[in-house]
Amino acid sequence: MFKKILLTSFTIWKAHHTSNSSDDLLEMLSQTHPYPLHYLRKLPVDFQLAPRQVLDRFRELLSEVTILCGMAEERSELHVESQAVVGEEVIINDLDLQALTAGLAITEISYDAGRFVCNELYYRMLKHHRDEGLVQPCVFVHIPRLTEENRQPIMEDFQTLIQRLSALPLPAISKQSARLEVSAEGR
Repeated sequence: MFKKILLTSFTIWKAHHTSNSSDDLLEMLSQTHPYPLHYLRKLPVDFQLAPRQVLDRFRELLSEVTILCGMAEERSELHVESQAVVGEEVIINDLDLQALTAGLAITEISYDAGRFVCNELYYRMLKHHRDEGLVQPCVFVHIPRLTEENRQPIMEDFQTLIQRLSALPLPAISKQSARLEVSAEGR
């Protein structure tokens, strides 16, 4: 049985953009990936709407793995973001990102998700997971502009990230499921 994997991407937001590399990558993936994935594509570049739409879809799907994607046109590799920062609060992803990215050709760990909508979305998802005691993996991956030269290695690394995240065992119980079990037993 396959895990429910949710992947998200953004729409364009600058006048000179003809596409968003995060969405371009998910489009390529949707045509080549060997098993079903769940997509929420072309999110609005909006600090309130994007997180709300992703959280709604996450709850509806009961996603077991969430991979948030955004465009980083000035970068040249895939970047798995280690943290999100809003104001003075820093939320660090507690996944072993070193193991997740080990041996990948064109992927690095980033310690700066920026201060734009990508960072806000990641912050809100990590905060939601933390506050609800959720254990499902959630990562944010920044995608560089796709070119003929980098398209294939980026796709290969991204598919490896999906495989590694989907292979992670989910702990048997989270705070949320514990609350549900306790309330069910009390009936």
